[in-house]
Amino acid sequence: MEEQEMQLKGKKVTDKFTESVYVLANEPSVALYRLQEHVRRSLPELAQHKADMQRWEEQSQGAIYTVEYACSAVKSLVDSSVYFRSVEGLLKQAISIRDHMNAAAQGHSPEEPPLPSSP
Repeated sequence: MEEQEMQLKGKKVTDKFTESVYVLANEPSVALYRLQEHVRRSLPELAQHKADMQRWEEQSQGAIYTVEYACSAVKSLVDSSVYFRSVEGLLKQAISIRDHMNAAAQGHSPEEPPLPSSP
């Protein structure tokens, strides 16, 4: 009977020890320690990702600005087509006047050049 009591007491001791180890392993301070270790390992990589994202955002903003500026320039060219047509008409009149002056200088009189029209 003494051996059975010893086994029973041994079982109780091991059960209590197992329970103590289980409680100790799951204690909140241990969980916080594990969380801290995880953060310490993950933080450098997360910081690098953040820096990469900021750099990509800056590059994207630069590209957006460039595209908007180019669109504005194209729109300005389209809007200035009226002025280009006016300049074209004035150049045609200037060529006609030049031809008339050259012909007059050579002694013949070609037909009169058209009068310049105001735009």
